Amino acid sequence: MRPPAFWANAPDQPGIMARILSPLGGVYAAATARRLQTPGYTAKIPVICIGNLNAGGTGKTPTTIALIERLAQRGHGSVHIVSRGYGGRMSGPIRVDPARHTAADVGDEPLLLAAFAPTWVSKDRAAGVKAAEQAGATAIVLDDGFQNSSVSKSLSIIVVDAGQGFGNGCCIPAGPLREPINTGLARADFLLSIGTPPNQNRFNALWGSNITLPHLTGHLAPLKMGMDWHGLRVLAFAGIGHPEKFFTTLRGEGATIAATIALDDHQPLTPALMQRLHTQANTLHAQLVTTEKDAIRLPDSFRTEGLTLPVRLQLQDWSPLDEGLTKLGL
Repeated sequence: MRPPAFWANAPDQPGIMARILSPLGGVYAAATARRLQTPGYTAKIPVICIGNLNAGGTGKTPTTIALIERLAQRGHGSVHIVSRGYGGRMSGPIRVDPARHTAADVGDEPLLLAAFAPTWVSKDRAAGVKAAEQAGATAIVLDDGFQNSSVSKSLSIIVVDAGQGFGNGCCIPAGPLREPINTGLARADFLLSIGTPPNQNRFNALWGSNITLPHLTGHLAPLKMGMDWHGLRVLAFAGIGHPEKFFTTLRGEGATIAATIALDDHQPLTPALMQRLHTQANTLHAQLVTTEKDAIRLPDSFRTEGLTLPVRLQLQDWSPLDEGLTKLGL
């Protein structure tokens, strides 16, 4: 389901619904704080958490991929990923095998991440970390789990979409936040905002006074694969946190957008849904195109019917994070 529109209001004008729901937001924030009081499992190797304060997509998956690639460049090729496996039926801990598992088994994000590093799915994150340790991991990247205390973190990176910011600044259900901004940032080591320069400027204007920790900035850029998108007529569909970002990227690559279909995040791509999209694309004389994460969920019969536009995170300056990794021995 799409988040309520008032979640995106400016923090100084959260809206009447946010004000009505703010007591429930306080209850939610208090429950999160209580959960975090329980000491977690401390691994014998570094655990780096890629988390967020907002519910929904902020760019954690591209950040995880970028961090794995950076660690490999620094000579650490035995880094494992541990994920809860949202949307998958398996509880784990189980190591993801792309040749055997589907998105319905382990979730779309772990299946995508498994192409970059050994990836474990575990509803019990501590059990997943222990399994990765026993399998020979020299470091672990924890995909999400910043508000989960079952594992102690060596370093935590909060990821936020610069365009969305922290929404109206309220906690669920009054706003998009899992916990208050200052409380969450106080536990983190880095804040990473992802977006275009105008969105970064707006983010700083709205939230700069809350930022007291190192602030990294980056943007998502299409992965160059030799595909010429200019003039290509497409029907674009995406089931990610903010589908409009994908559509904007396609336009930026020169594609002609015949239609856009915004699906729910992680929405199953059933054969019936894909047949409907395929028929619509044929009617519009357009090519189906989707995101890398959505392509993971495509039914086998449609895997050759569409194109994929992968994106990768580009950081403006890696040096502050490199220093943090060096302190961990990575």
